[in-house]
Amino acid sequence: MIYSKKFMYWLFCFCLAIIALPGCSDPSRLTPEQISLHRQSLVDFPQPQRWQPDIDNFTRQDEQQAPPQNAILFVGSSSIRLWDTQKSFPGLTTINRGFGGSFLVDSEYYADRIILPYAPRTIVLYAGDNDIASGKSPAMLLADFQSFTAKIRRSLPQTKILYIAIKPSLARWNLWPQMNAANHLIGDYCAAAPRMQFIDITFPMLGTDGQPRPELFQPDGLHLNDEGYRLWTSILTPFLVKFQ
Repeated sequence: MIYSKKFMYWLFCFCLAIIALPGCSDPSRLTPEQISLHRQSLVDFPQPQRWQPDIDNFTRQDEQQAPPQNAILFVGSSSIRLWDTQKSFPGLTTINRGFGGSFLVDSEYYADRIILPYAPRTIVLYAGDNDIASGKSPAMLLADFQSFTAKIRRSLPQTKILYIAIKPSLARWNLWPQMNAANHLIGDYCAAAPRMQFIDITFPMLGTDGQPRPELFQPDGLHLNDEGYRLWTSILTPFLVKFQ
């Protein structure tokens, strides 16, 4: 029997929903539209395979020295990669698996290699900055985050997930309306879910003029400097201690 392309597309969406939903701890559910957005995010933008060398490097590190179980895992894009988490959180056991200018879907794609094997008690995720800059919509980013949390919940139902809000930056200030909209969507999603926390770092990063504070950034106006990371550390630490 020959099926139409439309029938096969909706069959794919139905199957994806069946896979994604049972392990999701959030009372909300991926709608067909959100499933379609997540699929578009995977198909129409640079593919996760571009980070294969970075992930292979993590695997080699793990083979040389196995990371601790039940630690706090930091994962996401360059704001995580450049963060010296051991220095910032000396009293806590942390693992850093930030890579490149990655998208949120990239962390989900490689979760079987750089998240799930470590069985972390807490995951700290920063991703979405590059997604919006590359043209993804706030709704697409929410769908990607929902899919990410569903994958984690299937294997690690008790792990806490902390999402650091997309930061307001000098270099991408023109995109702040979209980034702020994505933050609100993900913040609402986290608020409705157990063992999930939205970490809002946005207001402290803005000056009295409502603009990003230049003293928090490297010369590129995008990445944090030491002062920026000290600010993030001061905001995040109480949540990490709370979820021990």
